[in-house]
Amino acid sequence: MNVTNKGKATIIGGGIMGLTSAYYLLKSGWQVTLIDKGDLSDNCSQGNAGMIVPSHFIPLAAPGMISKGIKWMFDSRSPFYVKPSLDWGLVSWGLKFMKSATPANVERAAPYLRDYHLLSKQLYEDLAKEEGFDFGLEEKGILMLYKTEKAGEEEIHVAKDGQKLGLDIEMLTKEQVQAIEPNIKLDVIGAVHYHCDAHLYPTALFTQLLKYIKSKGAELVLNAKVKGFDIKNGEIKGVQTENKTIEGDLVIMTGGTWLPELSKLAGLSIPVMPGKGYSFMEPNSEHKIEHPALLIEARVAVTPMNGQVRFGGTMELAAVNDNINMNRVEGIVNSIPQYYPELNVAVPAKERIWYGFRPCSPDGLPYLGYSKKLKNLIVAGGHGMMGISLGPATGKMVAELANKSGLSADIKLYNPERYN
Repeated sequence: MNVTNKGKATIIGGGIMGLTSAYYLLKSGWQVTLIDKGDLSDNCSQGNAGMIVPSHFIPLAAPGMISKGIKWMFDSRSPFYVKPSLDWGLVSWGLKFMKSATPANVERAAPYLRDYHLLSKQLYEDLAKEEGFDFGLEEKGILMLYKTEKAGEEEIHVAKDGQKLGLDIEMLTKEQVQAIEPNIKLDVIGAVHYHCDAHLYPTALFTQLLKYIKSKGAELVLNAKVKGFDIKNGEIKGVQTENKTIEGDLVIMTGGTWLPELSKLAGLSIPVMPGKGYSFMEPNSEHKIEHPALLIEARVAVTPMNGQVRFGGTMELAAVNDNINMNRVEGIVNSIPQYYPELNVAVPAKERIWYGFRPCSPDGLPYLGYSKKLKNLIVAGGHGMMGISLGPATGKMVAELANKSGLSADIKLYNPERYN
């Protein structure tokens, strides 16, 4: 079967969605041009926790986040912080978030998110077997560590819902969780072990995807901001950058937190708020951590990767900015010995702190699908904290949409124009 010359696809955005879309489009015979406003060194997914999370079948817009968010939003060290602002975009996003955060919406979304994540996990397993790909994929699951009875009750309730969805989940006592982390003392009262989850090393994944798409002839247009679109008869005929117009048959708009700006240039409204997160790396030697974990009360992620441990967390809703809020970082650092009392982690110097912006939709669900207004535009974005987890499934389904073939998962909840 000849899979060449399907046409020319222009991908906007070089984050995980852009790179995986390029990977699967190239595999199915498309010529690919990838445009990014930077040099691909600073996209959000590289510094994240590297977690593949079928456990995250509850969208960010869940009822409990409203009450917790209100309590946390005035504390700059809290896990969830809304920076005070008169920005109408934030207000509008917040109103949509509140409207979406209902039990009915959460229940409706759960099986769709489960299938999306499980598809991605399978695709990661397949990718890890391919020549040139070794990105530290480990299937040890993820531990949800909790210190209080209240947090434990909430986690076990969610875990039981996950079991009803067919996910492989185990509730652990304090002694059981300590037994599977023999090298480091834990100060917790229990954990939920999501055996269905996995983790990887994001930097290696990005490097290898980029090497692959270059080797297959993709054109990279870097440090190029999109200025507009040539639109005729309901189709995008060209993508305008500062220096040239790139013509093609198909446009894939990813763009992370820049998605609202990009979509506006195309006459669409796709709301996304930047959720700023921080991370840093520490040695994983004397008291070795074996399993990735989420510190539930603190909302901190802990991932062993590449011989080190990455600590990350916080969700700071504010405009994109280059400021490092040390209060946020201190919140992460202060939580670590509460769960791992043998770890004495100092507040890292600013140059060791990574930060990135998660593209958060108001209902906590991604945007994926064709535009109804522009018939050759596919949107793939708004994945929030689940970008790495949902990357391969998104890329594969972008290619399936491009090829007008059957989809590997149901995307009806992810209509990119649901707020138009």
